[in-house]
Amino acid sequence: MNDEAGTDGVKTVRRARPKAADPAAQAEFLLAPDPEDSRLTERVRGVDQDGAEIETGVVVERPLTLFLNSQEIVTMMTIGDYPDYLAIGFLLNQNMLRSDDVITAVEVDEDLDVAVVRTERETDYEEKLKKKVRTSGCAQGTVFGDLMETFEQVRLPAEAELRTSWLYSLSRKVNTTPSLYLGAGAIHGSVLCQGDRPLVYMEDVGRHNAVDKIAGYMFVHGIAPDDKIFYTTGRLTSEMVIKTVQMGIPILVSRSGFTAWGVELARQANLTLVGRAKGRRFIALAGEERIVFDGDPAAVADEDPRHQRKGAQAGDGA
Repeated sequence: MNDEAGTDGVKTVRRARPKAADPAAQAEFLLAPDPEDSRLTERVRGVDQDGAEIETGVVVERPLTLFLNSQEIVTMMTIGDYPDYLAIGFLLNQNMLRSDDVITAVEVDEDLDVAVVRTERETDYEEKLKKKVRTSGCAQGTVFGDLMETFEQVRLPAEAELRTSWLYSLSRKVNTTPSLYLGAGAIHGSVLCQGDRPLVYMEDVGRHNAVDKIAGYMFVHGIAPDDKIFYTTGRLTSEMVIKTVQMGIPILVSRSGFTAWGVELARQANLTLVGRAKGRRFIALAGEERIVFDGDPAAVADEDPRHQRKGAQAGDGA
């Protein structure tokens, strides 16, 4: 990571793209997890069920205080990678950044755990910040203002499709990609996909953070959402549905289950909502008309226990 001094002594982060764990994975992804990043885990000693001494890796979480220009917005708990994408994506999904905003700098001070997003447009969200909603996300996700502020205005593309052959392929690729989750657990993953190709894979202690990182990446790199699929390891809650719809992505897939409000909102927005996608199995509760059943479930192998995500062994997970 290369740093340059920004205004007020804050550093502007310019991060090189991390390498995937192997050449095949590197070719598949634009951005993939880096489970070898020593900043993201710590080794901790303990004992197991037999009383034997063990040492295991645990995910590190740290605070990140976000400013939009001169206004403090929120302090988030995060694993600390890609604070620039997280900051931009959070502001986009809170409707504090607009799609036509010009970002002049994203400055991060890792010593102070601060990220500052600067824009050409003057901003003031004092009234919006007075209304907070604690979401069902782990790590205490928070949203500001009216949850439905722009939700009802979004029109998702009807011509998008989800082929079951893609779904089976994506589940296998995502589930076997080296990640912090497979190494240490206690973390969520979100993946931006196109067809049967996973493009951008982000992880964090809260699924909302992983989503926001992808939103920030899409904004910075000008990635269109119309033909994309959003894959997540977490529950399909109202927050997940709202953020996916706000990002303009027409298809949301998860290994986990649903909440009733999440399903209701997905049907209202005509979002294709697929849950419990593990191996050959899945359930679609909204937007089923986009699904093309071109894959043979009988030809899909069950998940290898070596690659089963830990949450899959205990129900729907978080």
